[in-house]
Amino acid sequence: MGKFKALFQFSRTQHYSRRQNIIKGIFILLVCGFGYRIITIHQLNAGDISLQERGNQQTYHTFHTKARRGDILDRNGEVLASNLILKKINLDVTKIQPAFIPKLATALMMEETELRAALEKKNKARRGRRNFIIQKNLKLSNPIVKNIEKLKKLRLRICKEKQKKEKVEWLDKALIFAKLKKDNPTYKTVKTCKQKRIEGVALQGDTRRYYPKSATLASLIGRVNHNGKGVSGIEGEFEPTLSGQNGIDFLSFNQASQSAYFNPVAHKKLKHGNNITLTIDANTQFHAYTAIKKSVEKHDANSGSAIILSPNGEVLALVNYPADDPNDKTIYNVENYRNHVLSDKVDPGSTMKPFTMLLALDKNKITATEDEKIDVTKRIGHLKPDHKYYQLTIKKILQKSHNLGTVNVSERLTKEEFYHTWNQLGFGHSLGLIPSIETPGVLKTPDSWSLADKRSLSFGYGPMQTNLAQLARAYLVFANEGVVPPLKLVKNTNSYEQRAQVFSKKSTRKIADLLDSVASSKGSGYRAQIKGYEVAGKTGTAEMVIDGRYNKDGAKRTFFAGFVPVKKPKYIMVIRLDYPKKCYTYYKPKKKTSCGGSNSAAMVFKDAMENILNSDQSIERLSKK
Repeated sequence: MGKFKALFQFSRTQHYSRRQNIIKGIFILLVCGFGYRIITIHQLNAGDISLQERGNQQTYHTFHTKARRGDILDRNGEVLASNLILKKINLDVTKIQPAFIPKLATALMMEETELRAALEKKNKARRGRRNFIIQKNLKLSNPIVKNIEKLKKLRLRICKEKQKKEKVEWLDKALIFAKLKKDNPTYKTVKTCKQKRIEGVALQGDTRRYYPKSATLASLIGRVNHNGKGVSGIEGEFEPTLSGQNGIDFLSFNQASQSAYFNPVAHKKLKHGNNITLTIDANTQFHAYTAIKKSVEKHDANSGSAIILSPNGEVLALVNYPADDPNDKTIYNVENYRNHVLSDKVDPGSTMKPFTMLLALDKNKITATEDEKIDVTKRIGHLKPDHKYYQLTIKKILQKSHNLGTVNVSERLTKEEFYHTWNQLGFGHSLGLIPSIETPGVLKTPDSWSLADKRSLSFGYGPMQTNLAQLARAYLVFANEGVVPPLKLVKNTNSYEQRAQVFSKKSTRKIADLLDSVASSKGSGYRAQIKGYEVAGKTGTAEMVIDGRYNKDGAKRTFFAGFVPVKKPKYIMVIRLDYPKKCYTYYKPKKKTSCGGSNSAAMVFKDAMENILNSDQSIERLSKK
């Protein structure tokens, strides 16, 4: 018995020693393995760089900050273009929990089936992109915004089932690591439930360029594209000023710093866009736009344009119609953003006759008195007598817009005198308002003129063409005693152009008084009369050039250039209508007649200026009218 017991103890001791040796061996292998990894880990590569370098790079971040686009304001600080602060809802279709979908549909004010279909479609077509803008351009007051804010605070019980690997004893782990045993894991299903908030729903800030005056200023202000970059008008011309500069900051780990883990470095400093203040008056612009729109539609014209100036050359209104609403991104017709006032060069017609008379009066070729008679019984060039008038005063020539009488006066002037004066008035020179779209017009040098060119120049044809703003600028001489100042569209900018004294004060006052008779019951501008105010101006009608020739079938442009009051004018307005087709007589409003400046463009002046004057208390009404 004792012998058997001794043998059993020996056998037990022997097997214990063997197991102990196996465990020691495994332990030694593990220690060696970990030691090797510790020694070599800093030499491991992550691509072409070490893990240490890779770690440093992962602490290096770039942050982009978007600059705010500047506003466009009128002379009184009224907003003409601004950034509307909006919200958009961005969904990550891979994160939204199914339990929240009914709640999300309610918050978005959508049918649940519609939302599920949209999410499923996006999930199939996402191609690696998770962002799904399901709502955008939401105003802060929109109920959907408040609904989403409430939804993001809501908690629901979310349960998940997942396969969990069963626990392996540490000895088995060691054997598997030493490859002394195969790894045959077993799994069990585990259900976990937690109170969670919705995931994958982001309520993000958004901006949209907004134009409070809609189509009223479309051709002047222009618009921005889908990237928020100005592409026309003031938006395009002053893009660098309005857009500012986006900021770029680098954040990186600074081992030497004792105070901060990250040390920000500005690569590009954030600069918000600057505001631009125009000389435009929003109310004046509205009245001018309304009058032009009404006239284009009433007279079935192709288009209409107008510009209103203050005596110092500031642009108070600049109108073009037809025009699109820049807030409506679904409609874009490039022609409806064309600025005809600055971009088109045209023959101004009879609106140039007052300057012919001014030049002749300054050169002492006429006296412009009531006893001075101009013979209109003889043909000059292609102009024949009308046998209606035989001798006309300068006042009558302007009042009736008589071409033969004007040419008779022009015969007393030289080509060089015409050219020098027209050049001083600014014809053929850029105004510098929106240089990228302006036409400088045409003023040929006198050495290229024929005799017919000089004659036709006196009544707005021939070797010169102008844009509407240049024509309006020339009429500023009547508000500045013969001086023509430079035009100005943007406040707080300086013009280096000198003010030119083109005509004498005496001559300018005299012709201005004569133009008063044009806007009278006996003058061609009789439809520009405004009760209670003295109006001066000049009508104009010019044949349109089609296919390189002046059209003889009725395609005309009609003009009216006027100012009010006659003495010390406060408003100078020039109107142009392209091819008006339906014009009517004054005494029989339903009776059609041929279209001219008197029965189309002059009516725009009255409609617009009557409203402008009624809201301007600085100009006294005349008791006699």
